[in-house]
Amino acid sequence: MTTIRKLFIANRAEIALRIVRTARRMDIATVVPWHQQDQSGPALAEADETVEVFGSPPVAAWLDMDAMVRAAIDTGCDAIHPGYGFLSENAAFAQAVADAGLIFVGPPASAIELMGDKITARRFAVTQGMPVTPSADEAEDPASFEKRARAVGFPLLVKGAAGGGGKGMQIARREEELAHAISVARAESQRYFGDGRLFAERFVEQPRHIEVQVFGDSYGKVIHLGERECSIQRRFQKLIEESPAPALPVGLRDRICDAAVKLAAAAGYVNAGTVECIVSPDGEFFFLEMNTRLQVEHPVTEMVTGLDLVELQLRVAQGEPLPLRQADVQFSGHAIECRILAEDADAGFVPDTGKVLLLGAPAGPGVRFDCGVTEGAPVTADFDSMLAKLVVHGADRTLAISRMRSALAETTMLGVTINNDFLSRVLQHPAFARGETDTGFLERHKANLVPAVLSEAERQIVLAVAASAAPDISATRIPEPYASMGAWRN
Repeated sequence: MTTIRKLFIANRAEIALRIVRTARRMDIATVVPWHQQDQSGPALAEADETVEVFGSPPVAAWLDMDAMVRAAIDTGCDAIHPGYGFLSENAAFAQAVADAGLIFVGPPASAIELMGDKITARRFAVTQGMPVTPSADEAEDPASFEKRARAVGFPLLVKGAAGGGGKGMQIARREEELAHAISVARAESQRYFGDGRLFAERFVEQPRHIEVQVFGDSYGKVIHLGERECSIQRRFQKLIEESPAPALPVGLRDRICDAAVKLAAAAGYVNAGTVECIVSPDGEFFFLEMNTRLQVEHPVTEMVTGLDLVELQLRVAQGEPLPLRQADVQFSGHAIECRILAEDADAGFVPDTGKVLLLGAPAGPGVRFDCGVTEGAPVTADFDSMLAKLVVHGADRTLAISRMRSALAETTMLGVTINNDFLSRVLQHPAFARGETDTGFLERHKANLVPAVLSEAERQIVLAVAASAAPDISATRIPEPYASMGAWRN
């Protein structure tokens, strides 16, 4: 075993902060990179050391493999954690880290090459008996890719081979939409992952998106930490995730989890990973992809299991065996995560930019707020629009929904539009409460997810309440000399 003493975090925002805090608890020093246009992340304030990285546009800095490895070496680190996105599923990066004599906190390059690449992962899944949807692989013959994709049948989902997180995905419902879908998917994949290879698969209508958190160690042990429901999506990007998946038959849940463990074990998988599946309305499930990294939504699994997944990652990366068997994994209650995005959900999910003038974080029993911005921070179009993750836990799903709605109401970011009101409307929809979710939920119920329009009388009441709470008005109710002495006295 090799002890990690200093960790370079090749990422930014909330995931960098989340890794810093676990590393600190484990007495591991941390180094976090920063860019001239991205200097206000909270991780920079809590890391033991920071280092400037360069790139134009800024996202290029976090995609520069050589620069990241060099920065880790120059700052005396002995390990690199890639977080998620950027280089986290890049086999060449994992190999470069290993070749430099550093520990890569994630699966080995061979496992990423096999399972992190969507095309090879599908092929491997077929050899392990996992069902997959019909597809066409561009790599087989690039010149005939469009023709073979059309032969699969419509609707089609065009995806980047190295993609993830909803990036590099486009749907073509008709033949005349295919060329455009290929062009956009390729451009997105190249931008976010530096890899424009594609494949196309039959798009299953109204599927549920179910994923399984798996974990393997270097001694051949692979377990699962339960499943997550990730069906509430817009533009193939998740908005709300929860665990356990509601209204999922126990037998189907067991089959999906067992298949995920079998697949990961056959791949010789080490560290954290997620096997993603889609479940059709008639209960069939199909392998979708494997994310060979920590997921954005890993906190819901942490909430229901009581485990720290980053700690497990670091311990396994050091060569330690997993400290628990499958029978030792205990699940308690229900957890929900909402992604707080800088966008106007009521205007077609248009991204917003600005400066965070005021940040109000929710609190209370079972509430966790993983935030990637601070007051005064600029919100630009240089990075993904996710600013924070709000996670709650309750004894059951009903309590978790109630806590989440209260927490969303307490979440404030003045200066930039966020989607918390929209998320609250989704949570209070009767179909969501019944667990009737699939990836078409938002489109199907969009007419019921618009904000209520206040009458003039209601508007006047709201304004009156807001005005009465303003400091310059409320202070007049306090007699002198106490009002002049300030709030510390009163």
